[in-house]
Amino acid sequence: MVESSGNEFALRMVNIEKYFGPVRALKNINLEVGSNEIVGLIGDNGAGKSTMVKILTGVFLPTSGELWVGGRKVDLSSYNVKRAHEYGLETVYQDKSLGEKQALWRNFFIGRQIANRFGFIDVKKEKEIASEIMLNTIGFRGRGITVDSKVNKLSGGERQGVAIGRAMHFEAEIIVLDEPTVALSLKEVRKVLNFVHQIKAAGKACIYISHSLADVYEISDRFVVLDRGEVVANIVKKDIGLKELDEFLLDYAHGLKDREES
Repeated sequence: MVESSGNEFALRMVNIEKYFGPVRALKNINLEVGSNEIVGLIGDNGAGKSTMVKILTGVFLPTSGELWVGGRKVDLSSYNVKRAHEYGLETVYQDKSLGEKQALWRNFFIGRQIANRFGFIDVKKEKEIASEIMLNTIGFRGRGITVDSKVNKLSGGERQGVAIGRAMHFEAEIIVLDEPTVALSLKEVRKVLNFVHQIKAAGKACIYISHSLADVYEISDRFVVLDRGEVVANIVKKDIGLKELDEFLLDYAHGLKDREES
């Protein structure tokens, strides 16, 4: 029987800790993401963001603590990347994780092919669904982009749109975007941010991780700040402006926490 914590949260991390040998990478992480909320996860390099993402996606197992996705308590003894998908957690990485030389429709169904009654891939069905995602979920129109277009013909922002659209199609409870705008032009960044707004409009939840504070501020409902493996702040957007958030992060970068503990 699956334990349930209710459906008010798409994600809960409860007292999560992670050790690598004697080194504690994460300390007492408590994080909740509402079922239709975008949370900006921010912090300096080495703050622990990547370790948190790898725990969420099943790459790392936590040393202790609990993880809940979509109201279900995750069985950490058997948790892995495949199980993360089954629990409804999808991740879009900065490297885009797409087959560069494959057609778009193939990329939508990598590892999740639709089979016909003879056990073969139902190409017609997959193309129909891919076309629906492109038009109505991520809004690809014009410029001659079709389901048969190769990924390497798309811009960086469009590639991220494909990855986000794929995540939304597979009924994710929560979508994790890990530095999705790295190395993109301003025009391409705008495309990705528009895709993120569509996640919210579709009633999904999202954790957005980026070094670009302006981008995080625009699309997030709430900000969770990590510093050296700990959550040091949990701030609702209406309670802080972009400039104040930037100053807060700079204070931590300049040793505010060290001064408070001394």
